[in-house]
Amino acid sequence: MDTLTYWDGKWHEGNPQVIGIKDHAMWLASTIFDGARAFDRCVPDLDRHCERAIRSAIAMGLKPTVDAKTIEQLAREAVKRFPPDAELYIRPMFWGKDGFIYPDPDSTQFALIVYLSPFPADPNFSATLAHSVRRPRADMAPTDLKGAALYPNSARGLREVEGRGFRNGVVLDADGNVAEFLTANLFLTKDGVAITPVHNGCFLNGITRQRVIQLLRDDGIKVEERTVAPKELDTADEIFSTGNYGKVMQVTRYENRDMQPGPIGRRARELYWQFAAKNPA
Repeated sequence: MDTLTYWDGKWHEGNPQVIGIKDHAMWLASTIFDGARAFDRCVPDLDRHCERAIRSAIAMGLKPTVDAKTIEQLAREAVKRFPPDAELYIRPMFWGKDGFIYPDPDSTQFALIVYLSPFPADPNFSATLAHSVRRPRADMAPTDLKGAALYPNSARGLREVEGRGFRNGVVLDADGNVAEFLTANLFLTKDGVAITPVHNGCFLNGITRQRVIQLLRDDGIKVEERTVAPKELDTADEIFSTGNYGKVMQVTRYENRDMQPGPIGRRARELYWQFAAKNPA
C-alpha cells in the first residue's frame, strides 16, 4: 500500500475517481488543498495545515463539510496505517461540485489523501531567476488561499528554468522584488543575518516559513522580513528554501555562482528536525 484516501465517509486504498467531467472543480478550478508531512512518526504543524485548509476553502467560496480537528484526526489515523519509517504527504482537499462561475457552497466535496512521498534525496539545489512569470498581487489572483489554480503559473516557470539547467527558480512580485521560489519560500543570509521577503499578499506566508523564522529567532539568530531586491541574491552568503515538500533545502548554485551550504541554513534544518521530533503522530 502506498496511498490511502478518505472519501465519502470511508477509507479507500489507492486513487479513487471522485470528480466528474461536469463538476465545477474540473471545469472552473474551485479546488483547494493543503500539504503536511509525516516522517519518523512525527507530524509537525499538522494542526496548522488542517486549519489553513479550512481557511482556503472559505476563501474560495466553499463551505467546509468537516472541521480542522476532524481532518487532523483522520490524518493521524492514516499515518498509523503506514510503516514507522514511511515519509508521507498528507493532503486534505475541498472542491466545488456545482455552480457556474463561482462554486455552489452547498456542493462542497472533501477528500483526504495520504501517500508515500520520500524527501528529496539531495537537500541541495540550483536556482536561477525565472523570467517568464511573476507572482500576482492579491487583486489579480486568489493569493490568500492554497488553490490548484495558482500552480500552472509555477509550472510555466519551472519549465523555463529546468530548460536552462536549474532545479528551481526565483520568482519576482509585480513590482520587481523577490517574492519566493517557484515552489517554496525563500531565505538568504548576509553577514550573519537571515533575510526573507516580507509577506506582501502575493505569496503564501508558508507554515514552514513561519516556523523557521520562529526557530531561528529563538536560537538567537536575527531574522529580517523586508523587501528584497533581486541583486541581493547575487552577493548573498547563503540562499535556502522552506516548504512542505523538502522542509529546509539549500542552494548550492545560483545563476553561475557556486555556493556552499552555510551555517544558518544548516542550523535552520537542524532546528526544524528537532522541532518535528516533539510532534509525534
